[in-house]
Amino acid sequence: MNEALLRSLTPQVLGILVRRGADFAAAEDAVQEALLEAVRVWPGDPPRDPKAWLVTAAWRRFLDATRADTARRRREDRVEEEPAPGPAPAVDDTLQLYFLCAHPSLTPSSAVALTLRAVGGLTTRQIAAAYLVPEATMAQRISRAKRTVSDVRFDRPGDVGTVLRVLYLVFNEGYSGDVDLAAEAIRLTRGLAASIDHPEVSGLLALMLLHHARRATRTAPDGSLIPLAEQDRSRWDTKLIAEGIGILHPALARDQLGEFQAQAAIAALHDDAQTTEETDWVQIVEWYDELVRLTGSPIARLNRAVAVGEADGPRAGLAALAELDASLPRHTAVAAYLHERDGDLPTAARLYAEAAHRAPNLAERDHLTRQAARLNAARRSV
Repeated sequence: MNEALLRSLTPQVLGILVRRGADFAAAEDAVQEALLEAVRVWPGDPPRDPKAWLVTAAWRRFLDATRADTARRRREDRVEEEPAPGPAPAVDDTLQLYFLCAHPSLTPSSAVALTLRAVGGLTTRQIAAAYLVPEATMAQRISRAKRTVSDVRFDRPGDVGTVLRVLYLVFNEGYSGDVDLAAEAIRLTRGLAASIDHPEVSGLLALMLLHHARRATRTAPDGSLIPLAEQDRSRWDTKLIAEGIGILHPALARDQLGEFQAQAAIAALHDDAQTTEETDWVQIVEWYDELVRLTGSPIARLNRAVAVGEADGPRAGLAALAELDASLPRHTAVAAYLHERDGDLPTAARLYAEAAHRAPNLAERDHLTRQAARLNAARRSV
């Protein structure tokens, strides 16, 4: 088997399929399947024209996938058009679906997609639009996930923690297109909370509600980020805050603390304060101590350093930060904020600029760039 030949032919074959009208992602999948077939067949039956063989094999697989996708869409459309069914069966398998979709053999992205399809009832088209990928790509992802879990048996209890992590991943995706994934995650978690009595399920639902209550104030009309301290708290959703706190307190009273309950307790303290200055930072540090004890998470330690800076002063926060790995995401941005609070504007401006270069998304990069520019302008005006 000439692997170098296969590698050299791959982009050529892919280009031919795209020129024939194939979607790039679907063409890429078809070419990969053709390459796997070549690895299996060629050693015993090498083709006279390898390129023509690969083009033919890949095109056939693309056509097969397109036909299957068309048939699947027709089935989904028929299901959506069906009238409401009669009386529901006595056994509700929704809870089983949660655990199936969060099976450890699935990747996080596949688990999320399968949860939205099987439990959330969204169509493949809607999920693809939410994730900004072609529908055929999402269909293949869901199909592979279904094949992976097709033989799973439920002869032992599922892992609630895995289910909750999948739902939290859905929530953190936010929203895109016509599908609001944050709202969908809350709906799914409400359904899970109605099906299982577990303090961490309540903790996750409370956490989602308490974060979602601040959503409208997180960005300006132009899409720029608004830090928590600068948000208009009069626009926070007080009904969601009250509901979240009402769910959290009974869960905490069961004395079975988990990471989502601890995070929700921190969010509740933020939501309960009228201003940043009135926030009970000392209690927030204590909750971060609990969260670090439960998870050992470096990100929790990073957030704890910010809280220490608010509770005990910026130098105490910088001391806590010095104990952490400087390569942590947002470590430089936290250092910039604490140096600014400590009055060291030149260092803060330099660190804000460094953090902007490392920012994971455009909105955060622009925010950090504006922070650096603001401090530099303030220094020049002195």
